[in-house]
Amino acid sequence: MENPGNMTATSNKIEKQLVIFDLAGESYGVDIANVREIIQMQTITRMPASVSFIEGIINLRGIVIPVVDLRKRFGLPGADHDKETRIMVVHRQGQDIGMIVDSVTEVLRTTADLIESISSLVTTVDSKLLVGIVKLMDKLVLLLDTDLVLSHEEINQREGCLVR
Repeated sequence: MENPGNMTATSNKIEKQLVIFDLAGESYGVDIANVREIIQMQTITRMPASVSFIEGIINLRGIVIPVVDLRKRFGLPGADHDKETRIMVVHRQGQDIGMIVDSVTEVLRTTADLIESISSLVTTVDSKLLVGIVKLMDKLVLLLDTDLVLSHEEINQREGCLVR
């Protein structure tokens, strides 16, 4: 079979770029294609009667976007925000959302053969938010599915709060 262009013969050598961030001492990653921008922590407007892990909303150059505290979303202990805390703006299901993370550490280039699916042995209620694990020499990176950070019901609840 002929190999067109520069494509490799096996699909597991397809390169992926991931934005790696820290959260409560663990490394997480998201596909760089879903990341709009990374901004410093800023004032968040709290929304009454919103889902507990939705921190509030911000005005990002004229667009109001919800901000999710990923520590709360994952049921992790809270932490004070510091100079490393960032809001990572990601695009999911036609909408931008902000995710508060402890720090953004790097952009990682990896290949599909280093990504392993989530085992049924380690699934928890919120492990559905994870799409895989990247095996590096010195650590494991949990891959987050940005489309599942907020469900349709949670978005509808948030939008209901905005018009009250």
